[in-house]
Amino acid sequence: MKKCVYEIITEKVIEQLEKGVVPWRKPWINGGAVNWKTQKPYRGINTFLLEAGEYATFKQIQEAGGKVKKGEKSHIVVFWKWLEKEDEQSGEIEKIPYLRYYRVFEINSQVEGLTSKRKETVFDHDPIEKAEEIYKGYINGPDYTFYPGKAVYYPTLDKINCPPLKDFPKVEEYYSTLFHEMIHSTGHKSRLVRPGVITENVAFGDEVYSKEELVAEMGAAMLCGVAGIDNSTIENSASYIHSWIRNLKDDTRLVVQAAAQAQKAADYILGKEASDEE
Repeated sequence: MKKCVYEIITEKVIEQLEKGVVPWRKPWINGGAVNWKTQKPYRGINTFLLEAGEYATFKQIQEAGGKVKKGEKSHIVVFWKWLEKEDEQSGEIEKIPYLRYYRVFEINSQVEGLTSKRKETVFDHDPIEKAEEIYKGYINGPDYTFYPGKAVYYPTLDKINCPPLKDFPKVEEYYSTLFHEMIHSTGHKSRLVRPGVITENVAFGDEVYSKEELVAEMGAAMLCGVAGIDNSTIENSASYIHSWIRNLKDDTRLVVQAAAQAQKAADYILGKEASDEE
């Protein structure tokens, strides 16, 4: 029965890929790092420098009547733009990058006397029983946190962060996202030892990274199938997968190859031995 589910999921993903789907997805709506005063999200490198939250400079905090808590350390945000400068000899206008950084504090955790300006939409979902069983049944799995704004697996810490259930308009997408990170965690050196997880200094978008993303999304789709989660997640998974196989020459055979590793990862989470598939 289980093996049939895996095969069905693989076939459906390939069907969606053949239709020419649009890549990328971010199914949660809250979180991310924003400027406290303007509520504008930080962009570029700042999205990697800052965790989810609302940030303000020391001056902004003082002017608003707040106070930085004793012992709190600031975070760096980078600002840059192009400046135009006229060459004294040729008279030509050249563009010079102007770069500076600011130190900021997260107002909810590091500051006293200020209140959040963020307006968040909260969704009230009932957990999916079978999906919860899969999540809770992952023996000797990683640690978990459920902070807004970022879904990620940290191999060095063996820890997953997934945005909370209330941040997802669709309950199915919460479990698909959580399962994706859980599949990544099976590649840890203490589990299935996959190159995409254990290799140091893997660059975003390179071949090793891309193949690991295929495994994680295929595995997530398979766990959704086992949990009986709505098939609309398959379309979303196919969209995400398409963004990675484009980096690997649009070879849909890679999906089949990734599916084999994904099955092994899904079985690991479900507590199934390889011999169970025979």
